[in-house]
Amino acid sequence: MATEPLEQAIASTRAVLTGVSKEQLGASTPCATWKVSDLINHIVGGQYFFEAGAKGEPPSGGETDFSATDFVSAFDEGAQRCLAAFRTDGVMEKMLTLPFGQMPGAAFVGLAATDTFTHGWDLAKATGQNTNLAPELAGELLTGARKAISPAFRSPEGTVFGPEQPAPAGASNADQLAAFLGRKV
Repeated sequence: MATEPLEQAIASTRAVLTGVSKEQLGASTPCATWKVSDLINHIVGGQYFFEAGAKGEPPSGGETDFSATDFVSAFDEGAQRCLAAFRTDGVMEKMLTLPFGQMPGAAFVGLAATDTFTHGWDLAKATGQNTNLAPELAGELLTGARKAISPAFRSPEGTVFGPEQPAPAGASNADQLAAFLGRKV
C-alpha cells in the first residue's frame, strides 16, 4: 500500500482541524472519555507515533498539550514527518515492532490512514462540521477495516474498538466507517 490513502486522510483531517475553535476544546466527542482537546492531542500526537513506528523507534513519550498551541501547524509538522518515514525505501515491506505487536509496514500505514481519518470524523462530529468526509477514501478504508477487524478486537468498553453500530439508511461512507468502528452515527 502506498502512502496515498494516508495523504488523503491527513488532508481530510487537517481540513476538520482548521474548523475547530478554542471555544470548542471542552466539548464532548464520540470517543467516550475524550473532550475535543484530548482528541486533538491524539490526532496530532498520532502523527509522531506513526512516524516513530515506521522508523522502528519507540514512540517518543510526552504529554504535549497540542490543543493549547497552534495545533494545525503542529499537525502539519507531524504529518510531514510521518509521511517522510513511510516513504523511506523498504518500510512498506519491513516487519515493524510496535508497542502492540509486529506488523508489516504496509499494514501499519493502513492503520495510520484509518486512525487519522476516523478521528477526523470524530472531531467533525464533535464540532458540528460535515461528517461526509472524502467519500472515496472512506469507502476504501471501510473495505479494509471490514477485512482487518475481527470480533476479537471489539469490546463493550471500546478498548480497541467498540461493538459495531448501525448506520442509518443512506449514510455516507465516512458515517458507515465510523459506525463499523463503534461510533454512534
